[in-house]
Amino acid sequence: MPVTQSPQSPTAADALENSAFLRAARGESVPHTPVWFMRQAGRSLPEYRAIRAGTTMLESCMRPDLVVEITLQPVRRYGVDAAIFFSDIVLPLKAVGVDLEIQPGVGPVVASPVRSLEDLDPVRPVTPADVTYITESVQELVSRLGGTPLIGFAGAPFTVASYLVEGGPSKDHAKTKALMHGDPKLWHALADRLADVAIAYLSVQIEAGASAIQLFDSWAGALSPRDYAEFVQPHSAKVFDALAQYGVPRLHFGVNTGELLGLMSAAGADVVGVDWRVPLDEAVRRITADGTPAKPVQGNLDPALLFAGWDAIEPEIDRILAEGKAAPGHIFNLGHGVPPSTDPEVLHQVVRAVHEKSKHG
Repeated sequence: MPVTQSPQSPTAADALENSAFLRAARGESVPHTPVWFMRQAGRSLPEYRAIRAGTTMLESCMRPDLVVEITLQPVRRYGVDAAIFFSDIVLPLKAVGVDLEIQPGVGPVVASPVRSLEDLDPVRPVTPADVTYITESVQELVSRLGGTPLIGFAGAPFTVASYLVEGGPSKDHAKTKALMHGDPKLWHALADRLADVAIAYLSVQIEAGASAIQLFDSWAGALSPRDYAEFVQPHSAKVFDALAQYGVPRLHFGVNTGELLGLMSAAGADVVGVDWRVPLDEAVRRITADGTPAKPVQGNLDPALLFAGWDAIEPEIDRILAEGKAAPGHIFNLGHGVPPSTDPEVLHQVVRAVHEKSKHG
């Protein structure tokens, strides 16, 4: 049975339960369209760059003082409707002893890429004892955030597997696809283990007090619908099924996944993230094409437009808010993460505009 979440005052608990973000994620009426940004805590903020100076990414993720401060920075600056936990999708692998590092300007690099069943030996689910700093960070954040929800997250089995197989970032994921088709037994064994890793890591965050979780399948767009259905969807579904017991909203997001939206929804998410390539109303049509009920959606301003000037951004906000009405709930976000060179004031202006334009009552 899940551990009882961190206690909060009745007022904070009520405010949290009725927050615009959680209401939208549940498909309920909202006072305004909630907004948060993927990678809102990061290199676009001068205060982030200052506090991270001299500390590696993974070291930063293991220090509760840094995790808490970095997670709170965009909430203070932008007034967003949710905080996203500061971490990295490869952290649980590092925590259980997989030999990897995040190289600046490159990304996660794995010392011994997976080539055989024996290579899976180091890959095991994290335990709370492996990541005490995660529990400490989440509990402190929940106490500091009050009525603002905290989103926990993990990497989906395919995306994490791609790093383990490729040995690092890849543009074509050729080795990963070759393993899928050339050795499906090894592929499914790897993906199944990584599903267990995600379940364990997300459970730690939820049990410490996270109000929602997002499963990032950042590179799933490299796959055809047929390959996704055979090699990926069952493992993502395992994650979502295992987390259903907690009753928190489960979000799912990938890049360039317009052809996969229906399949990603069917994997079990409560909210489907949509990148900038597909209008939200069209995304709803694709999600419901087989007769399944519509779900709340999240997205989807093109991050590149943050550099285009307000005269270009504002009409896009209007369009996205209008298209989002096709879904039972809409959470405004970018179609991917905040670019590192973004002017923070532009993001602040976007938050204010979304709130004002969507205000009800």
